[in-house]
Amino acid sequence: MKISAVKVYTVKPRWIFIKISTDEGIEGWGEMISGTKTKTVVAGAYEIGNTLIGRNPFAIEGIWEELYKSFFRGGPINSTIVSGIEMALWDIKGKALNVPVYELLGGAARDKIKVYSWIGGDHPHDVVANAQERVDAGFDSVKMNATSELHYIDSFKKIQEVLDRVGSLRDKFGYDLGIGIDFHGRVHKPMAKVLAKELEPYRLMFLEEVVLPENEEAFREVALHTSTPLATGERLNSRWAFKNLFREGVIDIVQPDVALVGGILETKKIAAMAEGFDMAVAPHAPYGPIALAATLQVDACTPNVFIQEQSLGIHYNRDYDLLDFVKNKEIFQYRDGYVGLPTKPGLGIELDEEKVKKVSMDELVWTNPKWKNYDGTFAEW
Repeated sequence: MKISAVKVYTVKPRWIFIKISTDEGIEGWGEMISGTKTKTVVAGAYEIGNTLIGRNPFAIEGIWEELYKSFFRGGPINSTIVSGIEMALWDIKGKALNVPVYELLGGAARDKIKVYSWIGGDHPHDVVANAQERVDAGFDSVKMNATSELHYIDSFKKIQEVLDRVGSLRDKFGYDLGIGIDFHGRVHKPMAKVLAKELEPYRLMFLEEVVLPENEEAFREVALHTSTPLATGERLNSRWAFKNLFREGVIDIVQPDVALVGGILETKKIAAMAEGFDMAVAPHAPYGPIALAATLQVDACTPNVFIQEQSLGIHYNRDYDLLDFVKNKEIFQYRDGYVGLPTKPGLGIELDEEKVKKVSMDELVWTNPKWKNYDGTFAEW
C-alpha cells in the first residue's frame, strides 16, 4: 500500500480536515487547528503532505520522526500539520487491519470514557440554565471560563462575579455536578492567586491554565493558595514541552491536544510520562469531530485519563456542529456522563464527505478573538 494523494478541507466554524488516500482505496482522515493561521496551516499541510506520496502509510513512527524532527522543529503550525497527518495515517492503518486504533496501542484499558461539556461562553453568563441543559443531555460534569477580560491587577468585583456564578451552580446541583474552571491564561499571577484562594470552598474538579504556560514558574505560587487540582497543557506542542511540568510536580492534570502535540501516539506518550509522575490526563479537544474521534482512541487505551473534553454545543460552533458532518452519530452519544468506546475500524468515524466538500467551498476565515482591557491594553483571550 502506498500514499497516493493528500487533500485539505477548511470547514466552518473553525476546522481544518486532511484526507490521505492510498493506491488501494483506503482513506484516512485527520484534523488540524485553524486558530494558528488557517491559510498558513493549509499551505503547510500540502507542502509537507505531498512529500509523502508513494510512501508506506503504515510506517507512522518513521514518518513522524522525519516530519517533526526537521532542523527548525516544533511550533504550533508545524506541530498541528504533523498531528493531522499522523491521525490520518492511524485511520488508514486501523481500517486496513479492521480494528479501532486503540487496539493497536495496547487495547482497551476501560469500559467507557467520562466526558464533560462547556457552558457559559467566552463572557460567562446563564451558567445555571446552560448546566441544566447539559445535565438533561446526559452530562454530569461541566467546564466554564472563569472570567472575561482581566487586567494584571483588577477589581475584586470581577472576582465576586466568578464566585457568584460558581456558587449558583453549587446551590442548584450540589456536588452531583463536577465543575471545572478555566482561567484560559486570561488571569495574571497576582489575580490568579486571589481567584484560586477564593474558589477553594467550592471543591472544584480542577482549575485550568491558571497562568499562561510561558509563566509556568507561577504555577507553584498559585498552588500555595489552593488544594484544587491544577491543569494545563493545551498550548504545548510537543512531549518535550511537558518536561518541566513533570519535573516541577506542581500540575496535577495534563491536557495534551491530539491535534497539536503531534497526534495520537504522541498524546499516548505524554500520558504515559504523566502516569510515571502520578498525574492525571484530561485531553484538550474543543475542535471538530475528527480530532475528538482521534482523542477517544487515546482515551480508550490510557488508564490515567479521567475525563474527556468534547465540543458538542460549544459556543464557537455557530452554523455547524460536530454531528453535522458525521454519519455514525452514535460515536458521540453521551449517557450518564459517559461515552462508549469506539468500535469501528480506524478512528471509528464515518464522515459525510459530500457535506465536507460543500461547506469547504465557502472560505474559512477564523482568527481567535482579540480583546482589550478597560484601558485599551491587550487582554488575553
